Amino acid sequence: MAARAYWTGQIRLALVSIPVEAYAATKSGAAIQFHQIHEPSGKRINYEKVVQGIGPVDRDEIVKGYEISKGNYVLLDDDEIEAVKIESKRTLELVQFVDANEIDVFYFEKPYYIVPQDELAEEAFIVLREALRAKKKIALGQLSVRGREQLVSLKPCGKGIVMETLRYEDEVRKAQTYFKDIPATKPAKEMLELAGSLIDQKSAPFDAGEFHDRYVDALKKLVEKKAKAKGKKIIEEPDAPAPRGSNVIDLMAALKNSVSGKAANDSDEKKPVKKASAKKGTAKKAAPKKESAHKARKRA
Repeated sequence: MAARAYWTGQIRLALVSIPVEAYAATKSGAAIQFHQIHEPSGKRINYEKVVQGIGPVDRDEIVKGYEISKGNYVLLDDDEIEAVKIESKRTLELVQFVDANEIDVFYFEKPYYIVPQDELAEEAFIVLREALRAKKKIALGQLSVRGREQLVSLKPCGKGIVMETLRYEDEVRKAQTYFKDIPATKPAKEMLELAGSLIDQKSAPFDAGEFHDRYVDALKKLVEKKAKAKGKKIIEEPDAPAPRGSNVIDLMAALKNSVSGKAANDSDEKKPVKKASAKKGTAKKAAPKKESAHKARKRA
């Protein structure tokens, strides 16, 4: 089944209009879905739409309502809401261009793939894509879809363009509210170098396929065990919490051990290969000295 377009319309830059389609770039990942069950009977609990004093109602009798005062609503049909005229419902007007790294990460919300609607739109689409790439800019505009007008950005992505919905300023909490009590002190140079070494050791190109939801995997295993246990309760023992350092010396030791690969728990430590090799090397060098001294005495 072909993917359904999230939005169909046109991108407009001054007098240039480009018919395009937008498709969701993400999908729901692996998840465990639980249902509410009536334990005595083992049957699933269902929910009904009910009106107080009337009881269950048919879906056809339900409309949208906006409360203008306590208990008083303005009722609106879906076609009335859909007919609200706003230009950004069908046109994405590009009103501003900003540097690619200028927008803070917490403003970005969800990505969509933008493709030309037909062959006639391809030339203008490619010109926009390459102009953004050459100038290293992101385009901004507003788009009305599914009951709200969203701020969006456009940036080149391979042969296409990615549109990302952005949060408005009043939707983002100020970072200073949470960071104000964190000290502005500078770390010791040695600690900074050790942390940098640890980062270098663990640096690698990003591959999303290397990561998966381990919690979902654990839940699936629990479900399998529970099914075989025939109702018997199964409680997994939690892992012991990692030891916490109480001072700067602990942090320094932890950084050094992390960089050298030394285990935190002494009982699990293995002797470093380099140290073992060094001892063997020293023993080999010492033997000829003793033999040489013995021969010297013999000659005397």
